[in-house]
Amino acid sequence: MLVAEKPTPNARAHPYRGLSVQHVDQVPEPAYMVDYLMGREVYRRTDYLALVHDGSVGLAAVARQESDELFQTVVDVEVWSGPDRTMLIEDPVVDVGNATALAGVAAGQGRPGISGFVVKGMFEHINFIWEPDPVRIRVAEVTPPEPPKLLRQAQQVVDFDEDLPPVELVLDSVKFPDLAATVPAGSYLLPCRGAGTELDGDMSYLDTRPATREEWVMIGCERSMQFHRHFYGDEPRQVDICPRKRVEKEASEDRWLVKCCMLERGMEFTGNRAIVPWGANLDEVRHALRLLTGVEAVAPVPG
Repeated sequence: MLVAEKPTPNARAHPYRGLSVQHVDQVPEPAYMVDYLMGREVYRRTDYLALVHDGSVGLAAVARQESDELFQTVVDVEVWSGPDRTMLIEDPVVDVGNATALAGVAAGQGRPGISGFVVKGMFEHINFIWEPDPVRIRVAEVTPPEPPKLLRQAQQVVDFDEDLPPVELVLDSVKFPDLAATVPAGSYLLPCRGAGTELDGDMSYLDTRPATREEWVMIGCERSMQFHRHFYGDEPRQVDICPRKRVEKEASEDRWLVKCCMLERGMEFTGNRAIVPWGANLDEVRHALRLLTGVEAVAPVPG
């Protein structure tokens, strides 16, 4: 590493061992930081340093004269921020390896003019995040249940995947009762009982294959319609719940995580939308989020 990095939003030490924290005997103003660090030996994995004096902290990136030695000499220093633009935060529940966790604690304690947040978190490990700017991803769902499964799966992935940048998950849902209200009826056919939905009218469930075909309105998707045709030989009145179709109607540049029951396994990525199966597993959701955030590149289509 021969050129010190300049700051960019969401920058952090990844892994967090790339940050070295050193306590110094005076306030770490930029000029002092350069004098202190230039020519100094640092561990060969150190790319950033936070210099701390009492409650004051400064943040810098360094370039090392690379060699096979365990410690290497600093040959360039890029001061990112002095004490006026850097905040030291202590929160023992924060996983400092997780960018979303870092961005969350910064948002909760930041003040105007602060760009660098040095966080001492779980296990007294320390990391920083620079000008956190979470990637906003809208999760298209149908409720109940609340919270819906896909949103909870996405949150699980965000909580454990340390490669992801800060992520803001935003639920974009439609509710079964609101869908039913668009086609008032005395009887409704729902895909399954699992959601615990309550409607004004009799309710039957397609997955139980009711013995008698009623004059119901089916609240379901194309796969539900295929089942109904197989079971009863016809098509009932329908309210389509497909999140994929709903999102495709929106002229939105937002990033979307969407589920579709016509996709049985794997994941599809189109523009700003990642589509996973209705019963997606965590690997599929993780792959979708990594593509949406740019952590993984979209595989080229064979020519």
